[in-house]
Amino acid sequence: MLIPVILSGGAGTRLWPVSREGQPKPFMVLPDGQTLLGKTYRRAAGLIDGRGDIVTVTNRDYYFQSKDHYQGAGLERHRGHFLLEPTGRNTAPALAAAALAIEAEHGDAAIMVVMPADHLILDEAALQASVEHAVRLAKAGYLVTFGVVPTAPETGFGYIEAGAPLDDQGAAKVQRFVEKPDVETATHYVESGQFLWNSGMFCFSVATLLAELHTHAPQLLEQARACVLESNAVDAGGCLQQELNAALFAELQDISIDYAVMEHSDKVAVVPAAFDWSDIGSWNAVAALVPADAHDNRASGDAVFIDSRSNFVQTDRLVATVGVDHLIIVDTADAVLVAHADRAQDVRRVAKQLKDKQHEAYRLHRTVSRPWGTYTVLEEGPRFKIKRIVVKPGAKLSLQMHHHRNEHWVVVEGMAKVTNNGTGTHLVAKNESTFIAAGHKHRLENPGVIDLVIIEVQSGEYLGEDDIVRFEDQYGRTD
Repeated sequence: MLIPVILSGGAGTRLWPVSREGQPKPFMVLPDGQTLLGKTYRRAAGLIDGRGDIVTVTNRDYYFQSKDHYQGAGLERHRGHFLLEPTGRNTAPALAAAALAIEAEHGDAAIMVVMPADHLILDEAALQASVEHAVRLAKAGYLVTFGVVPTAPETGFGYIEAGAPLDDQGAAKVQRFVEKPDVETATHYVESGQFLWNSGMFCFSVATLLAELHTHAPQLLEQARACVLESNAVDAGGCLQQELNAALFAELQDISIDYAVMEHSDKVAVVPAAFDWSDIGSWNAVAALVPADAHDNRASGDAVFIDSRSNFVQTDRLVATVGVDHLIIVDTADAVLVAHADRAQDVRRVAKQLKDKQHEAYRLHRTVSRPWGTYTVLEEGPRFKIKRIVVKPGAKLSLQMHHHRNEHWVVVEGMAKVTNNGTGTHLVAKNESTFIAAGHKHRLENPGVIDLVIIEVQSGEYLGEDDIVRFEDQYGRTD
C-alpha cells in the first residue's frame, strides 16, 4: 500500500508579503489561480488507486484551511488523515509521528512517499515513474531520496553525492549529503556529474523508517510513540483528525530527518528525478511561471510597462512602471514589496525585521482565514473598524462576548442567524441589520446553502482581536 505523506508548513519568508505566518507558502495562490497545497493534493491522489489515505502533517492552526483545500481538490475517493502539530518540530518528529500513525492504521508494510506541500511539479507522468522506481527500492529496505539533476550551480539547495550504482536506471547508494555550498563549490558539484539537488522528497516503508529511527534516533522514536499513543484520531466529516498531544510533542527534538537519520544510515539510496521540480523558493521562481513580453517583463495582474525591462509585477490592482529594470514588485492590500531581482533571496530579511518588531504584517493579511470563513479589514481608525465577514454555509462563529466594543452587522448576502444577549435567536435577511452591544453574549451563524456576507462596523475604546471571551465553540477554541 502506497500512502502519500504531505508536509505542510513553513512561513515562506522569501515570498513575503504574500506568504505570511498565518497564511504560509502552501496556501499561496500561483499565477494559474491554484495553490501549491491544492496542487500537491491532486498530485498525491494521482499516485494511488482506490480509496487510499492521504496523510497531511501540518500545524493545528492550518487544519481548517488545509481541509478546505483537500475537499476543494475533489478527492472524494480518498480519506484525508490530518496529523496536527501543536508547534513546529522539523521533519524528523513529523515523519516519526506519521509513520507511527500509519502503522496503527495500515501496518508497517505500508510505503510512505513524502511530499513537501510547497513544491511545484508539473510532469505528473514522470513523477509517477520516479515514484514507482523508488517504491521498488523501498520494498528492498532502502530509505530513498529523490535527487534533482542540477541545471545550474544553485547555492540555495542542499546537494546529494551519488555513490555506488544500484540499478541500470540511475539509482545509487548515497555517498553523502552536503549543505548549501558557495558558488565555487556548487560549480564543481555540477561539473562533476556526481551531485544532485536534495529535493526533500522521500520514499520508504514504515518498517524501514522505524527501524532506522530506532538505530539512529531512539529517544526521538520513543517520545514520538508515546505522543501518538496519547493522540486519538477522530472522524471529522469524512477525514481523520489527529491532534498530537501538546505536552509530549514539545519534548521531541527539533531536528530534520536528514540530520536525525539520513546522514547516518547505510541504507540510503537516491533516485534521479525524471520530473521537473521547483521549490518556489523566491519571487524569481514565481516570475518564471508567467510568460514574458517582448522586453522580458512579466505580470500576474494588471500592469503597464513603459521603457522598462526584465521586471516582475504581481498585483490585484493596476501597477505601472516607467524607466525601471530588473525589479520585483509585489502589491497586496496592506503591503508592497519593491526589490531588485538579484536580491530576491534577501526578502526574508524584511520578514525577519517585521517579526522582530512584532509588526502585524509579518503574521496576517487584511483578509484572515478562520474555521468558519474569512474576515477582511476594510478600514480602521480611532475608535472604529470596518470588516467584511464571510461565513461558510452551515458554519457558525463561537458564542462570545466583547468587553470594549459594540458591533453593527449589515447583511449584504445570504441569511444570518443571530443570537444576542440571551433573547433567543432571530434571522436577519439581506439588507437588514442588527446591533450587538459591548458585554452581550452573541453568535453569528449561516443557516443557508450560500455564503453569508455581512459588513461589521465596530466602535469602542479598544478594537483588538484579543478582546473576545468564548463560551462555546465547535472548533475547540473556548476559553
